[in-house]
Amino acid sequence: MAFFNHWRNGAGAGLGCVLAVQAGFAAAQEGEAATQDTFRLPDIVIFGAARDERALLDTPNAASVVDEEEIRRRQPSTYAEMLDDVPGLSIEGGPRGVSQEINIRGFQDEQVVLRLDGGRQNFNLAHRGRFFTDPMILKQVEVLRGGASTLFGSGALGGVVFTDTKDARDVIDPDKSVGGEVSLGYNSNGDEWKYGATGAVQHGAFDALIFLSGRDRGSDIEDGSGADIVDSQIDSENYLLKFGLEPAEGLRLETSYQRYEDAGVTPPNTNAQGTPTTSVNRDLTHEAFRAGIEWDPSGNSLVNLNALFFYNNTEVREDRIFDGRFDTTDFETVGFEITNVSEFDMGVPVSLSYGFEIFEDTQTGTRDGAPRAQTPDAQQQFYAAFAQADVTVAPALTLTAGLRYDVIDTDPEGGFASRSDEEFSPKLALSWRPSERTQVFASASRSFRAASLTEMFPQGVHFIAGPGFPLGGPGSPFFTGVNEFLPSPNLAPEIADQIEIGVRHWIDGLLRQGDRLDLSGNIYYAEVDDFIDTVVTFIDPATTGFNPVTGRLEVTGSTTSRNIDARLYGLELSADYDAGAWFGRASLSVPRGEGRNGGDELGSIPQDRLVLTGGLRPAPGWEIGARATFLRELDAGDLPDETQPVEGAEILDIFANWQPQRGALEGTVISAGIDNVFDRRYRVHPNGLNNPGLTAKLSLSRRF
Repeated sequence: MAFFNHWRNGAGAGLGCVLAVQAGFAAAQEGEAATQDTFRLPDIVIFGAARDERALLDTPNAASVVDEEEIRRRQPSTYAEMLDDVPGLSIEGGPRGVSQEINIRGFQDEQVVLRLDGGRQNFNLAHRGRFFTDPMILKQVEVLRGGASTLFGSGALGGVVFTDTKDARDVIDPDKSVGGEVSLGYNSNGDEWKYGATGAVQHGAFDALIFLSGRDRGSDIEDGSGADIVDSQIDSENYLLKFGLEPAEGLRLETSYQRYEDAGVTPPNTNAQGTPTTSVNRDLTHEAFRAGIEWDPSGNSLVNLNALFFYNNTEVREDRIFDGRFDTTDFETVGFEITNVSEFDMGVPVSLSYGFEIFEDTQTGTRDGAPRAQTPDAQQQFYAAFAQADVTVAPALTLTAGLRYDVIDTDPEGGFASRSDEEFSPKLALSWRPSERTQVFASASRSFRAASLTEMFPQGVHFIAGPGFPLGGPGSPFFTGVNEFLPSPNLAPEIADQIEIGVRHWIDGLLRQGDRLDLSGNIYYAEVDDFIDTVVTFIDPATTGFNPVTGRLEVTGSTTSRNIDARLYGLELSADYDAGAWFGRASLSVPRGEGRNGGDELGSIPQDRLVLTGGLRPAPGWEIGARATFLRELDAGDLPDETQPVEGAEILDIFANWQPQRGALEGTVISAGIDNVFDRRYRVHPNGLNNPGLTAKLSLSRRF
């Protein structure tokens, strides 16, 4: 792993090499006539990053797309399996699969916006997860990295993840009115069966889709040492109904309802080991409703309008096995937004995106029927207006300028005062296209995140450390620790000023006619004022007294949130080559972050990660390959004080897919693979649990 050490100071040099190589290729290709390729990868189009549809090479942001074909090929059980090679992105939450959360460049949880079919997904009760949609029904995932509050508001410090579910037209083959897909899969680690079914119909202007899936786990997952990840036997189900109507050309009305449920025995913190005194019977239900209008009349460049109403409700019920304590948490988001894109000429072409957004989060919690101090009743309202213009100042040069204004009203109960905050989020970017297949971009932006309800107002006991807690010495029977939440009602919003420079270049016909190599690289730097940091402390046992009732020395401590100043910076590189008969892919992420003014290292910064993927397609419909992941070791100098070091790891996965091209099995995909082939014991920082050990996987899906 010594090569990782050279990445620390190589960010600028690395991007410089990419720029030089790409400039050389661009010069060599300048003026060449287009060739007639026998095999050609489709150009990548993104839909969410600028609230419009555009080619990736016209986007002045670091962005990645995982499309339907890639999702179908991978047959993922979790979002980590689907997105683990996207530069700058890691999925946290441990191996149980029900507490998956987002980390982009060290911005995590609510510092990244998550959107499902356009609507915000704001639920984030600590360690309970944010993803409530089975990857099986997704047609595309877009990852926008870097500050994005100008268009997407509070929380978009690290970026935005867009998850889009399939429509009926994604399931029905051309010239047909009915279609569907069924799937069945098995994972050996955890004895997990997964199944799904999708049906769709289209009649005239009307279309409809229904989807259901389930995952049944028969045993606890094991890590690479063979140790059980205790209480990881959790089952889940997912349902989706979607209806669409296109009464006129350019006009689409769409509504959808989604429901997710999971149940099983797990710790309240699903990213920690279960214990007899902490584990709970958990039942989580998430509902999401969407109703939207898309209007893009032909011949009218001033109107490309999207309006969306969205509603989410998440209910968590946790019955502690040890003593029957019963906790409930309800989190509700309701919102409405309108966006329009107008294109016109002011001497130079201009594309203007503008609109407004209103949403409200409501949180309630109880313990044994009484109000729960750890999750106090509270509300937050957000009101925003925004505009962003893309101005083509020269044939190859586009200037992007945008501004957003947010007002945030917070109304807590429990004796805390209401508060109101307001924030401006500007952005300025340049995109230069020196050739048809090359882009160089630079951006500067300010993003923000309002402190969440659970960060500002928690009270009561956080956790109790039993006898033998480390502060009392290894194995000591004399010390217990009671750690309590302290509210921080005056937490300031996080403000991140970010700059980014990046380059993309696509090379056609590099080694043979019809192949393509996609290269991209970017460096970023963010200064964050009032970064919200969670601090867990214990008072020195020597300052506390002996409790004659318990017979132990009581140790008290606290968990609270505070504002600090921080900086985050790093390098991201990727390369994707496809020649039809063979393919290769590489991604590199080198994130860094620490407190400013002599502050400590940030505990949220992921490990350096290099992912190499390669394979062959020896015959039509066949694909075999391997993926190697390298994770850098983190020692004491890379982590905050009193944080456990993290070992480096080298992980190998192998996979194979078969899609019969004719006959009775046409439309079938059979996928097999082995994850963690050498059964390595490893942990991905900042997760609290080890990753699964060797896992054999087999799945079958069939379209009809």
